[in-house]
Amino acid sequence: MIDFASLDPLVRPRSIAIIGASDDPTRIGGRPIAYMLNQHFQGVIYPVNPKRDVVQGLTAYSDVASLPGVPDVGLIAVAGDAAMTAVEELGRRGCKGIIMFTAGFAEMDEAGAARQEELVRIVRRHGMRMLGPNCLGLFNAAIGFYPIFSSSFETGWPLPGRIGIASQSGAYGTHVYSVARNRFLGTPVCITTGNEADVTLGDVLGWMAQADEVDVICAYAEGIRESQKFLAALDLARSNRKPIVMMKVGRSALGGEAAKSHTASIAGDDAVTDAVLREFGVLRARNTEEALDIAYAATRRIYPVHNTLGVLTVSGGAGVLISDAAEALGFAMPPMPEAAQVALKAKIAFCAPRNPVDCTAQTFNQPTLIGEFAETLVADGGYSSVLAFFTQAGGSRSMGPHIREQMTQVMRRHPDRLWCMCVIASPEIVQAYQAEGFLVFEDPTRAVTALHAMQFFGQAFAAMPASKPVLPTVLLPAATPSEAEAKRILSAAGIPCVPEVACGEAGEAVQAASAMGFPVVMKILSADILHKSEIGGVLLNVGDPDAVQAGFATLVDRAKLAAPHARIDGVLVAKQIQGGVEMALGIVNDPVFGPVAMVGIGGIFVEVLRDVVFRRCPFGAEEALDMIRSLRGFPLLEGARGQPKADLASLSSTLSKLSAFAVAAGPRLRGVDLNPVFAMPDGSFAADAVLDVAEA
Repeated sequence: MIDFASLDPLVRPRSIAIIGASDDPTRIGGRPIAYMLNQHFQGVIYPVNPKRDVVQGLTAYSDVASLPGVPDVGLIAVAGDAAMTAVEELGRRGCKGIIMFTAGFAEMDEAGAARQEELVRIVRRHGMRMLGPNCLGLFNAAIGFYPIFSSSFETGWPLPGRIGIASQSGAYGTHVYSVARNRFLGTPVCITTGNEADVTLGDVLGWMAQADEVDVICAYAEGIRESQKFLAALDLARSNRKPIVMMKVGRSALGGEAAKSHTASIAGDDAVTDAVLREFGVLRARNTEEALDIAYAATRRIYPVHNTLGVLTVSGGAGVLISDAAEALGFAMPPMPEAAQVALKAKIAFCAPRNPVDCTAQTFNQPTLIGEFAETLVADGGYSSVLAFFTQAGGSRSMGPHIREQMTQVMRRHPDRLWCMCVIASPEIVQAYQAEGFLVFEDPTRAVTALHAMQFFGQAFAAMPASKPVLPTVLLPAATPSEAEAKRILSAAGIPCVPEVACGEAGEAVQAASAMGFPVVMKILSADILHKSEIGGVLLNVGDPDAVQAGFATLVDRAKLAAPHARIDGVLVAKQIQGGVEMALGIVNDPVFGPVAMVGIGGIFVEVLRDVVFRRCPFGAEEALDMIRSLRGFPLLEGARGQPKADLASLSSTLSKLSAFAVAAGPRLRGVDLNPVFAMPDGSFAADAVLDVAEA
C-alpha cells in the first residue's frame, strides 16, 4: 500500500524553516515569508539567514542547528553546496519534508544529475520527502501556507473552493491557478513538482485523491516518469469518486526501436499514456479553458452514468448550435414526450417543444412561463443535464431577477440534475447564479462539452473491476525468432494462427501446398526480415505445383537481393484464407507502463489509417471487445454492406490472450505484430506474426 499521507508534512505543516530567507519580499527567499505573513500562516516560521537577526519582522537564525524547534518542512532557497548542506542539517534535526527551490541539478547536465542523485540519497537516508529540486513550490490556502515564489499572488489570493491543482510545471501550474481565480473558481491547493527527484506527480495526485480539501483534481503533465504511484493514485481517485482532468502535453515516438514494429511506430508515448488515462477514468483536456470548464462542472459532484441533455432556449439559432455540439460529442438529446409537447404548445402556441425547447421571447411578457417550461422539461423529459440559454436577458436588470427566481425554484425541486445557465452578465450576477447552484457559461458549446464530460466520470466511477485473464507459461527464444517459430510460441499460448508449413526447399513446399489444397500463400522465412511485403517477400494466390516451384525461387532471390546478409531458412507455405476482415493486433513494451496491446483495422494501411485502440496489459475478453467496438471501422466486423459478421467472441479472446502472453513473456519481449489477423465468421487466425525479442 502506497503511503500518500507521507506528503502531509509538505502540505499541512505546523512549522517551516526557510533557508536563505530574505528581508526583501520580492526576492525568491523573501516572497514565501511575505505571503505567509499576509495570509496568516497558522504555523511557525523560522527564517534562516546568517547575516540578519530579523527578517521581515521575524526572529532570524544563523543556521539550522540554532532553530528553537524542529521544523516540519524546510524550504531551500540557497544555491550549490549550501543547499546540499542545508538538507543534511535539516535531516539530522528530524525535519520530515523539503521544498527545494534550488536549480542546477538534473535539468542541466550529467554533473547536475549526479548532484541530484546525491541529494536524493541524503533525503532518503533521513526519511524525508522532497519536492523538487528546481521547484516553484506549493500553496495550501486553508492554513495560509505559501512556500512558493510565484508572482501570481500580487493580483489576488486563492478563492474558497474544492479544485486541487497538480502540475509538473511550476509556471504553468500557477498560470492555471490564476486563470481559475479570474473565473471565480476556488483552488485551495496547488502543488508543483519540479524535477521530481523524490515526490512525483503520482504522489501529488494520490495525496489529493485522499485529501479532505479537494473534490476535483486539475493536473498538468509533461511526462510520466514512474508508473506504480501514478496508477495507484489514479485508481484511488476513481475509487473515491474524485474526477481528474489532465492536460498531458508532449508527443513523441518510443525511439529508434519504434521503426522495428508497426505497433510501436503507431503508439508512441502519447498514445499509450492516453490509453492509460482512459482506463482509469481520467479525462484528458485539450487546453486550459477546457480543463477548467470540466473541473468547474465537476464541482457539482453529479456524475450521471447515462447523461441526457435537455435544452431550454429563447433562441432557435442557439438551439441548433447546441444540438450540433451535442451530436458531435455523442451527447444524447432525446425528444420530449408527445404529451409534454402538446402541453407546452397549449401554453405558447408558436413554441418549439421537442428538444431543444424554444420557449421564445413570449416568456419575457409572462416570466412565470419560464418556470413552467423548465419544470415540464425536467419532470416530463427526465433529462439529467439542463442547459438554459437566456443570453443577455439573463443578466439584464429587467429580466435577470425573474429568470433567476423562476429557474431557481425549479432547480430546488430537482437538485439531482446538472443545471447550467448560458447568460451574459456582470461578475456580480454570475456569482449570484453560481451561489444558487447553477453552472454559468457564456458560450453554449463549452457548456455542452463540460456537461457531457460528467458522463465520462459517471461511467468510470460506476465501472466494476474487470477480471484479469490467466497468464500462460511462456518461454522466449534467445533472440528474435522466425515467423514459423513465433507462431509456434503464440499457438502454445492459445493464439490461433493460419495453418502453415515451414519448407527448406522447393520440393517440400510443393508437397505442403498439395496437401493443404490450392491456392496457398508463400512467404520468405527469415528472422532478419520482419516486414516481408515491403521486399516482395509474400506471394498470394499460388495456384498449382509449378507456381509453388517457381515461387520458392522467386522469394529466395528477392530476399537475397533486398537483404543480402539476412539468414534465410526457406519459405512458409500457408493456407490462403478467403474473406473475413483483416485486423492488426500488437504489443508494445512501454518504458513506463509496460506491455500495452493494440487492435486496429489491419492490412498494409494500418499505419496510414491509424484506426487503432490501445490498452495496458493484461485484460479480459470483455475489455478486449470494448476495444474492438470503439474502432471507427467496427461496422466492417458487424457485416457492413451485406458481408457476413465476424466472430467477435473469437477475436476478443485472441486479443485478451495476446495481452496475457505479453505480461507472461516478461521484459525481454519488446513487441509483437500480428498483421493481418483474419476475423472470420467462424474464428480469427493470425496470418503473419513478428515477435521482437531482446537477446538473452
